Amino acid sequence: MDSPRPLPRSARLCLAVIAVLAAACWLALLLPGHDPHRPDWGALSAAPSLSGGHWFGTDAIGRDILARTLAGGRLSLTVGALATVVALAIGLAYGAVAGYAGGRVERAMVRLLDVLSALPFLLIVILLLALFGRSLWLLLLAIGGYVWIDLARVVRAEAARLREAPFVLAARAAGARFDQVLRWHLLPNLLPLALVYLGLILPQAILVESFLGFLGLGLDEPSASWGTLLHEGSQELDVAPWSLLFPAGFLVATLAAFQFLGDGLRDWMDVRGANA
Repeated sequence: MDSPRPLPRSARLCLAVIAVLAAACWLALLLPGHDPHRPDWGALSAAPSLSGGHWFGTDAIGRDILARTLAGGRLSLTVGALATVVALAIGLAYGAVAGYAGGRVERAMVRLLDVLSALPFLLIVILLLALFGRSLWLLLLAIGGYVWIDLARVVRAEAARLREAPFVLAARAAGARFDQVLRWHLLPNLLPLALVYLGLILPQAILVESFLGFLGLGLDEPSASWGTLLHEGSQELDVAPWSLLFPAGFLVATLAAFQFLGDGLRDWMDVRGANA
């Protein structure tokens, strides 16, 4: 029996980068340092300096950019991760039902996915925020309700392939009900694929959250995600360009690491499937 194929080096490197970024954002809560919300009135728009105590500089009202970047990372990563869990629950269930049902039910559910993909997402989110106000739960539902569509398509295709698998046919011949086949056979076999695909959904969720924050549709102050920091930094680009560059660098590094990690995991799964 062949030994399990290890993850590609690029995927392991990206995983290490993500772990370091996440650890830096969360461990900042335990370290003494600058309050991300407290201004230093003696250092307004101060340039980055190791000796001055503000390693990434300060913004126009003296708030430490490093502290705000790490705090923004905690919010962006948390919202992205929670929205991805919402997308996983919706996309996995929807795709499994559509793929296993087949026939007219599958075609109708796929057409519904096409309709949802064509809806103006940003307009719907703006209307929801205007009607119900900005809140964490609404933001999670809005982002998760957007990024689940691609996952549902992938899961549906795999479920359609598995519905003719011998173990599924045997379960049906033994009298297993529709929901029993889903719970006992399809979902356990679809979950690894869905978890691998999360490496591509999570950066999309983070990007959407940052985009909404940049437009001013994120959480209210004092909460500030990377998107909110990018919006603030763009207003101070002439006097304090570091207030834009450092949060943007963290965001780009995180999105790139997740994207390459997702690509590496997908290739790894393809090779494992071919060798199985």
